[in-house]
Amino acid sequence: MEATVKMPEHMPRISAENRVAGYDWTAIGAELDSYGCAVLEGLLLGDECAEIARLYPYEEHFRSHVVMARHGFGKGEYRYFRYPLPDLIGGLRSALYPRLSVVANAWNARMGIDQHYPAAHADYLDLCRGAGQTRPTPLLLQYQPGDFNCLHQDLYGDLAFPIQVAVLLSEPGRDFTGGEFVLTEQRPRMQSRAEVVPLRRGDAVAFAVHNRPVQGTKGNYRVNLRHGVSRVRSGHRHTVGIIFHDAR
Repeated sequence: MEATVKMPEHMPRISAENRVAGYDWTAIGAELDSYGCAVLEGLLLGDECAEIARLYPYEEHFRSHVVMARHGFGKGEYRYFRYPLPDLIGGLRSALYPRLSVVANAWNARMGIDQHYPAAHADYLDLCRGAGQTRPTPLLLQYQPGDFNCLHQDLYGDLAFPIQVAVLLSEPGRDFTGGEFVLTEQRPRMQSRAEVVPLRRGDAVAFAVHNRPVQGTKGNYRVNLRHGVSRVRSGHRHTVGIIFHDAR
C-alpha cells in the first residue's frame, strides 16, 4: 500500500514546511525501504503546477538548457534552474530534505557507507560547495509526443544525496497520454525489476537516485536503481525535479 496523503485542491497556500509535515513520514520511509520509491499525493496544487510549468520559456529563470537527443538521453528537453530558485521550489527543497535525510542516513548505515547527512539542507549545500559542486540542480522538464527519458541516474559530482523528488505538473489523460514514470532496480545475480509509478497532476514521487539497501539472508546488500519516463503518446508533459545535491 503506497504512503500517500491527499491535499485538497481548495487548500489555501501554506508554507512548504507545513505541507511537507502533513505526510506520514514513517509510512513514506517504509515505502522507500520496500520499493525504492514513495508517492506524496497532492504536494502541489493545480495552480501551482501551472505557475511552475509557465516558467519554461523564460530563460532568465534558468542556467542551462538541455536537448536530450543531442546527448543520447532520450527525446525531450529540460532546463536547470539558476539560483535563487523560485520560492516554491526552493522551499520544498529545504523542507523535504530533513525528512529524507533520516532515510538516507539509515540507508548508509545499512550499506556500510561512512557518510552522515546533516539535518539542514543548507549545511549539506555547504558540503557540496566544499567539494566544488556549486551549480543548482532542480530542473523543469518538457515532453511532447514521441519524447521519452532514457533510464539514468542524476549524479553530478562526488557528493550525491541518495533520494530525489519529481513532481508531475500535467494531468494524465487530459494534458498527455503515455509518459509514465519508471524505476528499475538491478539486484546482484538477478534480472532487473521495473516499477511503474502512477501519478496525477501535483503528485510527487520520492525515489532512490543510485543505490539502496535490501535485506538478504546474509545481511544487507546494495541494489542499483535507474529512473526514466516512457514515451509520451499525445499532448505535453511537464515535470519539476528536485535534486538535493548541487553539480560541478
